[in-house]
Amino acid sequence: MDWDGWLRARFGRPEAEHLRRGRLGERAAKRHLRRAGLKFLTGNFKTRRGEIDLIFRDEGCLVFVEVKTRSSEEWSRPAAAVDAAKKRRLSKVAMEYVRLLKDRQVKFRFDIVEVLWGDGRPREIRHLPNAFALARPYRHH
Repeated sequence: MDWDGWLRARFGRPEAEHLRRGRLGERAAKRHLRRAGLKFLTGNFKTRRGEIDLIFRDEGCLVFVEVKTRSSEEWSRPAAAVDAAKKRRLSKVAMEYVRLLKDRQVKFRFDIVEVLWGDGRPREIRHLPNAFALARPYRHH
């Protein structure tokens, strides 16, 4: 049990619905990508700059995955929430992860997984491979 889970169990504070749905969406996305043949490496990789939801390997390529879980697409697609600022943060965290590796010349990409949630389960999961490029300050021209 993680620290947040322990606190909730100990003091009875319920988890906020959007956090619970996000956690369940990440679990559904992880299952979906594994079934698609990607190899799971780690989840919720955190640095002081931010967090990457899931990290996989797809053959010789690292895959940094941002999961967006929504109960509705009434206003926009879930992937639309990954704006320029979010892409910069994800790029920074990804570069920190790559620096930890022995082979820093590894290929990588950024994917988004949209999870549409309803009736207590994922209604639809959309994998958007190579959804965006490394943010400009980190890109070599």
